[in-house]
Amino acid sequence: MWDKISYALLFTWVKLHALLPLSALYVLSDILYGLIYKVGNYRVKMVRKNLSESFPDKSPEELLKIEKEFYHHFCDYIVETIKLAHMPFEEVKKRALLKNPEIIEQVIDEGNSTIFMLMGHYGNWEWFSHATGLFPETKIYQIYRPLNNKAFDKLFLYLRGRFGSVGIKKHDTVRDIFNLKKEKKRAGVIFLQDQSPGGENNYWTHLLNHETAMFTGSERIARKQNIPVLFLDVEKVKRGYYTVEMIVMTRTPKETPEFQITEEYTRRLEKMILRNPAYWLWTHNRWKRKRKEA
Repeated sequence: MWDKISYALLFTWVKLHALLPLSALYVLSDILYGLIYKVGNYRVKMVRKNLSESFPDKSPEELLKIEKEFYHHFCDYIVETIKLAHMPFEEVKKRALLKNPEIIEQVIDEGNSTIFMLMGHYGNWEWFSHATGLFPETKIYQIYRPLNNKAFDKLFLYLRGRFGSVGIKKHDTVRDIFNLKKEKKRAGVIFLQDQSPGGENNYWTHLLNHETAMFTGSERIARKQNIPVLFLDVEKVKRGYYTVEMIVMTRTPKETPEFQITEEYTRRLEKMILRNPAYWLWTHNRWKRKRKEA
C-alpha cells in the first residue's frame, strides 16, 4: 500500500512540474545546483576523486571548472527528465536529435531483425527514449537494472515508455532477446554499459587513466546470435539540445575476435567523454573494482 501511495505522490509532483516550460525548469535547475552542490555536497568527494585520477595532467583550476560544469549539467539532467513526463513528441525529437536514424532501418533491412545499440551515461540518455516514435516498424527496447525504490522505478519505466519504448530487466536480457530473434521482431536494443559491472566474467582494459572492468554481456550475446552492433555517439550542443550519431561497429559480430566489440566501445566512449568531460556521470563509483592479481 505504501508503495502505491509513494508512487502516486511522486507521479503527481513530477506531472505538475512537467507542465512548466523548460525555461522555468532551468531556473529550478540553477536553484538545485546551489542546493545539491554548494549546500548538500552530493557525492562531491567521489566526483573530485574520479576527475583528479582521470585527468592527472589538469590543473586544480581546470578540474574545478569541469566539476562545476558537471553539477550544472547534472541538475539540468534532473529537470529535463522531469519535463519528459509532459514533453510532446515533436519537441523531444527536436531537442534529442538523431542525426542518422535511417541507419536502423538499413541494417535491419539487410536481414537482421534485431540490432544492439551501445550507449553511455552521457548527456541526457533518458531523452532518447523517444526513438521508437521515429521508426514505424521497429520497436526500441532498453536494458535496465530495477531500482531499489519501487516508486522511482515505476516512474522511470513510465517516462521511458511514453513514446513506446519497452524496458527489459537486466536478468531477463538473454531470454527476451532470444525471443525477439526467434519471433523475428524488428527491434533495437539499447545497452547502457559504462557502469561498474558485477561478477567475474568481465573484460579489463584502460579507460580515462584507470584499469577498468567492462561489461561483456552485449558482446557475448551479439557474437552468439550474430546481432549487428551500433555505438550511439552523443553530443550536447547547448542547454536543452543534444544530438546522437549512430555508428555501425560491426554488422557481423561472429567474425570479430573476442572482446573486440567491447574494446571498440570503450575507445569510442572515452573519445566522447574527452570531447567534453562535464557531461558524463561522474557521481558513479565507476572504479570501485580492482583487478585481482593472477
